Amino acid sequence: MENILVTGADGFIGSHLTEMLLDKGYKVTALSYYNSFNDWGWLNDVRHPNLQIVTGDVRDPHFCKHITRGKDTIFHLAALIAIPYSYVAPDSYVDTNIKGTLNMCQAAKEEGVSRILVTSTSEVYGTACYVPIDEKHPKQPQSPYSATKIGADAIAMSFYNAFELPVTIVRPFNTYGPRQSARAIIPTIITQIANGIKEIKLGDLTPTRDFNFVMDTCKGFLELALCDAAIGEEINICSSYEISVKDTLTLIAQLMKADVQFVEDRERIRPKNSEVFRLLGDNRKIKELTGYTPSYSIEQGLQETIAWFSDKKNLMKYKADIYNV
Repeated sequence: MENILVTGADGFIGSHLTEMLLDKGYKVTALSYYNSFNDWGWLNDVRHPNLQIVTGDVRDPHFCKHITRGKDTIFHLAALIAIPYSYVAPDSYVDTNIKGTLNMCQAAKEEGVSRILVTSTSEVYGTACYVPIDEKHPKQPQSPYSATKIGADAIAMSFYNAFELPVTIVRPFNTYGPRQSARAIIPTIITQIANGIKEIKLGDLTPTRDFNFVMDTCKGFLELALCDAAIGEEINICSSYEISVKDTLTLIAQLMKADVQFVEDRERIRPKNSEVFRLLGDNRKIKELTGYTPSYSIEQGLQETIAWFSDKKNLMKYKADIYNV
């Protein structure tokens, strides 16, 4: 990898991945979503001689070809990700997630890139039919968001099969850590507690998740990018550890030494057939291909996440009293 392009670099995982690549000496072009405020998201405070930040939109195929020129490796993370928002704005998800992935794959094909890693999500599996969930598990579109990610994965794999584009589908499970959006469960809990709220508003407490600290997710991306055997494959990044939302709340409260109660907020409950009730990933494939193993336990990852969110300058960026869709 010589010249790297990261789309969605201004977001949660993308910003951490960009910093990890820079720390390892790579030259990175980071795509931030265009806006008139010159806001680069989580890259606003990042300065590095090997970093070039560009702004634009993956929905534009001409722009995608422009930023792909001269790159040999692409980490494609740009996407709309909030599940509740996909209920009210599904067209936006089709345009960004499916069409945006098509544009990046077409650009990568025309520009002859060496590797393109397309970011999927464990949401494509829906509620587990069996556990642990391996890469052969059926895809279940339980939300417009997950449907568009299934479509994006299929588009990318079609370019591998039809044109031999060197694609890898990277499928992170529930990534958490510093900078995560407030729409996610762990920041929702931490920010409410850190703001002194005693009644924590959440949706359903029964679903289980396979949480992965963001640095472990980024490590998985990097190891897959360096693994030729991963080309043409769909690969989970997961911890193979399962914990319920309720137990996650209890653990965070213990780590923060907080005496809190749960209050059910109907606004935060997904439609019955859209909720993913169980996620427990199988990480044997990535281990076999790369030797990857997670470095952080759930307790270690939560401690780092709590420390970051508890810093007042970070906490003030979040509105704990508002449900973020």
